[in-house]
Amino acid sequence: MVDMIDKNKIPIEVTHITNKIEEAGFEAYLVGGCVRDLLLSRTPKDWDVTTNAKPEEIIHIFGEEETFYENSFGTVGVKINQIESNSDLKDDDGIVEVTPYRTESTYSDKRRPDKVIFSTSLSDDLKRRDFTINALAYRQSKSLLVDEYNGKKDLDNKTIKAVGDANKRFNEDALRIIRALRLSAQLDFTIDGDTLLAIVNAVDLLKVVSHERMRDEFNKIIMSDTPASALGLAEQLKMLQYIVPELREGINCEQGKKAHKYDVFEHNLRALQHAADKGLGLEERLASLFHDIGKPRSRREKPARRGGGNGYTFYGHEVIGERMTKAIMQRLKYPKDTTKQVASLVRWHMFFSDPDIITLSAVRRMITNVGEKNIQKLLNIRMCDRIGSGRPKEQPFRFRKYQAMVDEALRDPISVGMLKIDGSYIMEHLGEKPGPRIGWLLHALLEDVLDDPENNTVEYLSDKAKTLLKLDNNELKHLGKSGAEKQKEADEAEVAKLREKHHVS
Repeated sequence: MVDMIDKNKIPIEVTHITNKIEEAGFEAYLVGGCVRDLLLSRTPKDWDVTTNAKPEEIIHIFGEEETFYENSFGTVGVKINQIESNSDLKDDDGIVEVTPYRTESTYSDKRRPDKVIFSTSLSDDLKRRDFTINALAYRQSKSLLVDEYNGKKDLDNKTIKAVGDANKRFNEDALRIIRALRLSAQLDFTIDGDTLLAIVNAVDLLKVVSHERMRDEFNKIIMSDTPASALGLAEQLKMLQYIVPELREGINCEQGKKAHKYDVFEHNLRALQHAADKGLGLEERLASLFHDIGKPRSRREKPARRGGGNGYTFYGHEVIGERMTKAIMQRLKYPKDTTKQVASLVRWHMFFSDPDIITLSAVRRMITNVGEKNIQKLLNIRMCDRIGSGRPKEQPFRFRKYQAMVDEALRDPISVGMLKIDGSYIMEHLGEKPGPRIGWLLHALLEDVLDDPENNTVEYLSDKAKTLLKLDNNELKHLGKSGAEKQKEADEAEVAKLREKHHVS
C-alpha cells in the first residue's frame, strides 16, 4: 500500500527501536492508535510496537538493563531516555512498549484474556483488536501500511467500527463499550450501526469494569472537544448509569424558566461543553459538570404565585452537590487532591458576586475558602454556569467588576507589609523603642521602595533606617506622612489599572 504517513512525525527514539528489532532479523510494526493518529495528521500520545519476536528475544536485543518485563501479556518496556535526540516524544516513564504478536483467547471475566498465546503472524494480532481504525499497522523500513479491516476507509468516513464480530469484541472486553464512545468524542466520529447495536446488547457488561478503567475513559471523554454530546449519547445508550448515575437525576428536573431554559441534566452538560470550548482543565470541566448535581435532591416547590405558575427552590444544593461530588470521585478512584479541588469548586460556585454590595474583605474570604490557586477556576465555573443556563453573555459588566475586585485582593499589597524589615526588626536590631516613630520610619522607608523596588532589601533598608532614626520626631513624622501619601497614590493607581483591564470603573 502506498505510504501515507509522514515519517518525520515519528520520533527518532521509536525509529531506533524498530530498526534495532529488524536488524536482529525480526519484523517490527507501529500499531494501533499511533498509526491512526499519524494518518489523521494528529500527534500520537503513545507509541506501540508489535513484533514477531518473543519477550525474551526482545529483552536480548536491547539488554536487561534497558528493558523491563513485569506483566503477563508479553509487553516489554524499552527505555528510550538513553537515546540522544531533539524529538518531542512525550512519555512520563521514558518507555516504548513492544509486544509480540498474539492470538485470540477467551475472556471469562469480560476484562482480560484468560491466557496469552504468542504468534508469528501479524494478521493474528490485528484480528483481536477492538476497532478497525486501531487495527492498522505500519512498517517503517518498507513504508508499508497493513490494513486488513478497511480501517483507512473508516478513518476517511469518520466511523467507529468494531473488528469482525462486534458482539464478540465487546464480550471479550467490556471496557471497549466506553472506548467506542470515547473515540467518537475525541475524533468527532460516528459509531457504525452494527457496532452501536452491539453496544446496546452488551451495555450491562459495564458492571464488571473496574472503577479505575472507567475513570480513565471518562476523563478522556471529559477532555475531548465534544464531551456534552458524548455524555448525552451515553445516556441514550444506557451507559451513564454505570459511569456517573447521579447525573441522571437531573433528567426532566425543571428549574424554572425565568433563570434556566433547560432541565438540570442538560444545563450541567451545557456548562461542561462551555468549559471544553474555553479549553479549561480537567478539574474545571468536572466541576462544571457536577456544579448543580445536588439540585434534584434539594428541589422544593414554591407556592403558586398570583398570575403565574409554580416555581422551585434549590436551597443548599451546593452543599449537597459537594457531598455527591466527593462520593462520585472517590468511587471512581480519583486522586485525593483532585477530588478535594473539584468538590470545593462545587461547594462555593454559588458565591455572592454583586460588586455593588459585596466588600473587598468578603472577596478575600472567598479566596480563602477555595484557595488562591483556585479562585480563577471558581470564576470560570460561574462563567460556564451562566452560559449553560442559556444566557447570551459570558462576562456581563457586574461579573467583570467582580473579577477586578478579585485581582485587587490578590495583588501584592503596596504597603509597609511588603518591606523586608518590620517593626520587630527595627526594635531588635536598631534599638528603637516601641512608639509612633517606628510607624513613621516604615512609611518613610516605603517611599524609597516605591521609587525603586530594588531598594527593598534588608541591607539597604537597615542602613537607611539608621540614618532616618537620627532625625527628630517632627522631621521623621513629616517623612512618614509623605511616604503614606505616596503609598495611597500608588495604591489608587494600581487599582485603576486593574479596573481598566476589566473595562469597569
